[in-house]
Amino acid sequence: MNNSVVNTGRLLGAALRALLVLTVLTGVLYPLAVTGVGQALFSHQANGSEIKADGEVVGSSLIGQQGYSLDYFQPRPAGGLGENSVNTQYRLILSGATNRSGDNPELIKWVKEAKAKVVKENSTADYKVQPAQVPADAVTSSGSGLDPDISPAYAELQVHRVAERNGLPVEEVRELVGDHTEGRTLGFIGEPRVNVLQLNIALKDLVAKS
Repeated sequence: MNNSVVNTGRLLGAALRALLVLTVLTGVLYPLAVTGVGQALFSHQANGSEIKADGEVVGSSLIGQQGYSLDYFQPRPAGGLGENSVNTQYRLILSGATNRSGDNPELIKWVKEAKAKVVKENSTADYKVQPAQVPADAVTSSGSGLDPDISPAYAELQVHRVAERNGLPVEEVRELVGDHTEGRTLGFIGEPRVNVLQLNIALKDLVAKS
């Protein structure tokens, strides 16, 4: 009986010591080490890839924003579970695609309406947008519904409107787009892209200077 109690006590003691050691290692030391490495080597990414303007955080380079006036470049349509409308705010608590097939009547209706809106909004007195010019990312949300980037083609489509509404030369706005166009990652991964938030911050600065 005594041996049984002693053995049980030893087992419990060993288990408690193991629990304490593992708690310190995995619950304290490991998180501190990972956080330290992240802050030391990848502080920008570890802190949310924040974008600042005028000394204040205005967003993340990884999360798209809606709500820009037509004076600025427009992002992709907002997505999210149960939402797919060019006028819907991004909902950060929801992320996902519409899960509708390419021949779904509702999706086709959305795309047609979005294309008509893009053509109307981006046509100016001196430049008429044709439906064939509208790229896919102008009328569809991304897989996550929160994509911060647009294609160079969609950015180019908006150049004339942005230039007209801000009283800027078209070529100057086009050059701004070119300066903010990123190529494929490592030269072969993904597609060329333009971060809308960063482009609009640069546009705001350009308007202020002019």
